[in-house]
Amino acid sequence: MKEENEQNMPWICDKCKEKLVLRKVKATYLGGNFDIELMKCPQCNNVFIGEDLALGKMLEVEKALEDK
Repeated sequence: MKEENEQNMPWICDKCKEKLVLRKVKATYLGGNFDIELMKCPQCNNVFIGEDLALGKMLEVEKALEDK
């Protein structure tokens, strides 16, 4: 039950105290440019990259690029 409540709670920007919103952002990673939807502060435009993305997909991309 606790995990369910945490997932439903909005992410809040620590700097602005605004609720983050899902927006398309441009990301550059290891020389590649990507358009991806991430949680972003509507006021200061800081982007939140969650642990799953940082340790999951990004790590997969990094390993794939290193192998080439």
